[in-house]
Amino acid sequence: MKASAFFFLAISLLLPSLSIALTFECSHIRVKGKKYNFEKIGGPHTVSLIEHSPPSIHNTTWSVDLCGTLKKNKDVPAGDQCPGGSYVCGVKTTFNPNDDDKPHVDEVIPIAGSFATSTGTNLDPIIERLEDISGSDMTGLRLELHGGTYMKQKQMAIIDLQCDPERTGNEKSPVKKGKDDEDDKVRNAESDQANDSADDNDDDDDDNDSLRFVSYKKEEDKQVLRLDWRTKYACTTYEEDDDSGSGSGKEGTSKHWGFFTWFIVLWGRAQLLLWGWLARER
Repeated sequence: MKASAFFFLAISLLLPSLSIALTFECSHIRVKGKKYNFEKIGGPHTVSLIEHSPPSIHNTTWSVDLCGTLKKNKDVPAGDQCPGGSYVCGVKTTFNPNDDDKPHVDEVIPIAGSFATSTGTNLDPIIERLEDISGSDMTGLRLELHGGTYMKQKQMAIIDLQCDPERTGNEKSPVKKGKDDEDDKVRNAESDQANDSADDNDDDDDDNDSLRFVSYKKEEDKQVLRLDWRTKYACTTYEEDDDSGSGSGKEGTSKHWGFFTWFIVLWGRAQLLLWGWLARER
C-alpha cells in the first residue's frame, strides 16, 4: 500500500469523529466569556402554522432540537419524516376531511443538521450575542444552523434565543424525551383541533408560546427559517442552582472542545498511524 493511500484511509476513518467537532454542545456554550446552558430546553420542540383552504387544511410543523438530532418514528415511512441527522426540519401536510382519513405529507424540508454521510454538509453553527447585532434591541444569543438542502436550494435556520427571566422556554412546547415512536406525532394535525382553532385568537396563542415562528423565505442565496425563542437560559445573569448537576463548573468547561482542538488531535492520530506504517515497511 502506498503512503498516500494509507494516509487517505486513515483520514477517512477519522472523519466520523471530526464531524462531531462541526456540531456543538448545547450545555456548554461560551460567547465572549459568558457561559450558556440550554440543556433544560433540549428535546424536540415544535411550532405549527395551520392554513385553511376549504375543504383542505394545510399544516406546516417546524421541529427543532438544540441538543441533538430529531428522533425517527418507526411507524412513519422514511420519506414522510425528517432525514437522519436533522436538528431543524419542516413537514408540510394536507388534510381534506371529505376525502382523507388522515393527513398526507406534501413536503419534508431539512433545514439544518449533520448530513456528512449523505450530502456532505454539516451543522456549522455560528453563535453571536443579540446585543452585538446592529438594529437589535434584545439581549441573548443568535444561533445560525446550516447543512440542509431542499430542491437544490441551501437552507439555514436563524434562532434568536431571547432573554426572558420569566420563561423557561418550554411554555406550550411539547417536549417528549425517550419516546422515539411519539416524537413525530405532533406533525399529524387532527382535523377537529384544526377546525376548532380557526376562530381562536392566533395572536394571543403566539404570545403565550416561548418558541415562535417568524418567517421562512429566501434571503440572498439561501432559504432561511427564522424562529424566536424566549427563555431565561439566554440571560447572562442566569445562574443554575448548585444542585442542578448540569456541569456549570470546571467539569463542564473541560468537556467542551473546539474545532481546532479536535482537528489537532485527529491530525496527530493520523500522523502516528502513518509513521507506524512507514516504520513497519522499513
